[in-house]
Amino acid sequence: MFSLLRNRFGIPGVISVMALVFAMAGGAVAANNLDQGGAKASAGASASAGKQGPRGKTGKTGKTGPAGPAGPAGPAGPAGPAGAQGPIGATGPAGATGPIGPKGPEGPKGATGAAGPEGSPWTVGGTLPPGETETGVFIGTSANKASAVAVPISFTIPLAAAPELVFVENPGTEQLAKCPGVINGIPTAEEGVLCLYASLVAGTEYLGASYDLSKNPPDEGVAKSGAAPLFACATVEGENCPAFGTWAVTAE
Repeated sequence: MFSLLRNRFGIPGVISVMALVFAMAGGAVAANNLDQGGAKASAGASASAGKQGPRGKTGKTGKTGPAGPAGPAGPAGPAGPAGAQGPIGATGPAGATGPIGPKGPEGPKGATGAAGPEGSPWTVGGTLPPGETETGVFIGTSANKASAVAVPISFTIPLAAAPELVFVENPGTEQLAKCPGVINGIPTAEEGVLCLYASLVAGTEYLGASYDLSKNPPDEGVAKSGAAPLFACATVEGENCPAFGTWAVTAE
């Protein structure tokens, strides 16, 4: 019979059938016992419970199992308060100079500024201060007696008033009072005086000075910005007559 069941249901099937038979048999026995004396079974159960043996020793703790996989990330927590400001770091090295940018458009013309104060007398457009002296040299040559040559003298800084002209060739007492300098030396002049220290060769004649040669006869004297001494030959025609020297003028 076992062979027949094995051939029909196989080993697993046989085991399943046997388990079903035992289960049904056990159920019948249990029902019979209950019919004969439920109370006895209950009392027996209470007696069995009172006779429970001592508890055994706790066994050794087993090894910790491997960590499980990480769970999903939780929601972000609230932002914490801002921390205190840290110390300022050291200054870094200077960067390389960048390229020059393109030229911008020309801006509008600004308004004209107010007139400034009057400049120093020593600047262009000023006048020589009182007591200050200017010096220079002059040279010229006349070729004949009939035609005089003018030797221009220009003051670098003009005077506030035209000075007096004193010609010094063979100085006398009056000339030395106004022109205390030395011929062929350092020229000097008193305030308000233009001193001509002349070195004339034989035959050269001093004719005076003019400050405007455009007029005929020319205006004689000295202007605020200079003068033009006139020289000519006093000898025969065709002879050269040079005149040269130094000058000094002092403002008053």
